[in-house]
Amino acid sequence: MTVIEKQKEQQSQLHTKLWAIANDLRGNMEANEFKNYILGLIFYRYLSEKVEKRAARLLAEDEISYEEAWENEEYREALQEELLGEIGYFVEPKDLFSSLLKSIEDANFDIEMLQGAINDITESTIGHESQDDFDHLFDDMDLRSTRLGRDVNSRSKLIAKVIANIAEIQFDHEDSEIDILGDAYEYLISQFAANAGKKAGEFYTPQQVSKILAKIVTVGKKDLKDVYDPTCGSGSLLLRVSKEANVRKFYGQELTSTTYNLARMNMLLHDVSYQNFDIRNDDTIEDPKHLELKFDAIVANPPYSAKWSSDDKFLDDERFSAYGKLAPKSKADFTFIQHMIYHLDDKGTMAVVLPHGVLFRGAAEGVIRKYLIKEKNYLDAVIGLPGNIFFGTTIPTVILVFKKCRENNSDVLFIDSSNDFEKGKNQNVLRECDVNKIIDTYIERKTIDKYSYVATMKEVEENDYNLNIPRYVDTFEEEEPIDIEDVKGKIQKLDDEILEIDKELEVFSKELGI
Repeated sequence: MTVIEKQKEQQSQLHTKLWAIANDLRGNMEANEFKNYILGLIFYRYLSEKVEKRAARLLAEDEISYEEAWENEEYREALQEELLGEIGYFVEPKDLFSSLLKSIEDANFDIEMLQGAINDITESTIGHESQDDFDHLFDDMDLRSTRLGRDVNSRSKLIAKVIANIAEIQFDHEDSEIDILGDAYEYLISQFAANAGKKAGEFYTPQQVSKILAKIVTVGKKDLKDVYDPTCGSGSLLLRVSKEANVRKFYGQELTSTTYNLARMNMLLHDVSYQNFDIRNDDTIEDPKHLELKFDAIVANPPYSAKWSSDDKFLDDERFSAYGKLAPKSKADFTFIQHMIYHLDDKGTMAVVLPHGVLFRGAAEGVIRKYLIKEKNYLDAVIGLPGNIFFGTTIPTVILVFKKCRENNSDVLFIDSSNDFEKGKNQNVLRECDVNKIIDTYIERKTIDKYSYVATMKEVEENDYNLNIPRYVDTFEEEEPIDIEDVKGKIQKLDDEILEIDKELEVFSKELGI
């Protein structure tokens, strides 16, 4: 089974379960609200099972269960200390997901039990290094909301159904080719939350696109000091990089609180220790949280053509001051590029997905683009992707690759992969062969007819630093010449046939007296 086939199978199984859960919740609340309960409970199950596994390992030699050990004060204190040190929190045996599931089976479940369990997890971290990473983590899952039911009993019945369904989701992380929370979020948005006014593409990057970015920033590297995403969404891009190389620390920033919570959940769900990630909740441009740091790898899928203040104060900001111009208020694409360039280590690689407009728009954007290419020579590659591969937008996108110390500093690689995809029902999909072709071409840096071109800096200059891909990669397919005489003959034949039919109709009309 190929990776793509495995992805599709795992996604199909996940989507089937999510559909069943969503059907339980529909009618009670807006679709964009109940995703918070589904994702929150998936995460709660994960936290519980992680504690169970660690506790079982710690108690293996003693041949005593977690429940029995917890009743003994000496064991309990030792377990708390070990769990807080290893994973940053603990869950009491009575609060475990498996315990709640059993109480549901025994018809003893009450939603207040779940509320208390969630509160206890958060409280277990207070005063410890992990406190900030768990603070307000479950805020989006309001178990006291009347949308779940008018009284405790009805709310308890509904959440019990959801918990029972979540218990059936496969959590095979090591063998998983999907991002469970990210895929769940995208699916819930696409199926039920079209009216939410949100674009899934802004906080979740399809796995195949993530794979391209991750492979590019890890070419020739098996160990990264750190990786950074200034608009990290659900954290799926950061996590994808760790599939290609060992990442010692993850850094990110996310503006939307709900998605910020999702990113922190996702880190913990993928066994990233609370000590090894630093995700912040704020506006990356207006209030950056990691300004003092430079990163080995940077990946990003920023919100396309977002608005920003473009205030003159940024002309004195180290991130933007050297360029002489600020990106326009209506389009912050280059603002994000400049921010990331500032954070890029001299030997690092940065890969960012953006709309095609960044390649050719003029005015201030043209000035910034020219500075990056002519003065700094940071642009390494331009990779055009197919349209309609992101949820929420059909526009084709482009990956820009930047390096401060380039091995190939006398040229820029252009790749046009816009025609390489599998057409899907709602979205187009990059196949494994499409991803491999892009990566192989990037690594080998070669010109392929109608697919890629290695342009000299002089050619880029002659194009006035316009990076529009068709200027460099000729994908024109010459059509077969048309035989005009043959076409004329066919038209004449059709005219003659029409004339004969008209004559027949005239005879029939006379006979009918019309």
